[in-house]
Amino acid sequence: MRFGVCTWIFGDMPLDRIADTVARIGYDGLELMGDLQAHRPDAIRAICRQTGLAVLSLTPENVDLAHPDAAIRRSALDHYRRLIDFAHDIGCPIVSCHGAVGRVRAVASQAEEYGYLLGGVAALAPHAAEAGVRIAMEVLNRYESHLLNTAAQAVEFVQAVAHPSVGILLDAYHMNIEEPNPAQAVEHAGGRLFLFHVADSNRAGLGLGHTDFPALAAALKRIGYVGDIIVECTASGPDPFTPVKGEGWREQLGEYLRHSREYLQQHFA
Repeated sequence: MRFGVCTWIFGDMPLDRIADTVARIGYDGLELMGDLQAHRPDAIRAICRQTGLAVLSLTPENVDLAHPDAAIRRSALDHYRRLIDFAHDIGCPIVSCHGAVGRVRAVASQAEEYGYLLGGVAALAPHAAEAGVRIAMEVLNRYESHLLNTAAQAVEFVQAVAHPSVGILLDAYHMNIEEPNPAQAVEHAGGRLFLFHVADSNRAGLGLGHTDFPALAAALKRIGYVGDIIVECTASGPDPFTPVKGEGWREQLGEYLRHSREYLQQHFA
């Protein structure tokens, strides 16, 4: 099991500095924000060689596979296809996928947009398989997305896609909001769980909120999870999606990441 960190939580810090920070703390890899304009495969590979890190997963730009406008859906599909190709080029095993973050209600109907998401992912699955990449459907809370808010919904979705390249990404922070029993949610995902994100209930470092991480770690062991764990905590501030939060936020984030690395070693290794 490898431990990594999402890069978006560092804001506009250059990637080489992010990688150096993450490596010095003792993490194994990165979940890279899928900005295809900002990153070149050769540069990513060079950073990985210099730091000893791996790119464990890619997260997409905020595109919308479920929008009723066909042109918007086509653009989203194109982004995901290019992201899958990029993942293949840098040896990254997983691309995450979710509804548009910040769109919390349907433009058309819930059923129609669920169908669009299902069709889009089903269309991407063979391309991912050919590239040797897996797609992990990220389960977000209701305040960030109106699609796939619980593990049970994600299991139903993945079963409907019915392709071995498509699985589930659960996040302890989102489960803290949506799941009555997060450990049971992990067990329900079972072998379909491709990736696991962690931040505490307040999105701070692990052990600094009220999430029962020992129960989650035990559930992961029960299902035989051998995938990666990605830390996605954020510094405190008024906007959880904007990392620049004033004086001292980088220092606070660094402390969260150091604390989380020790906590992961203690409870999840």
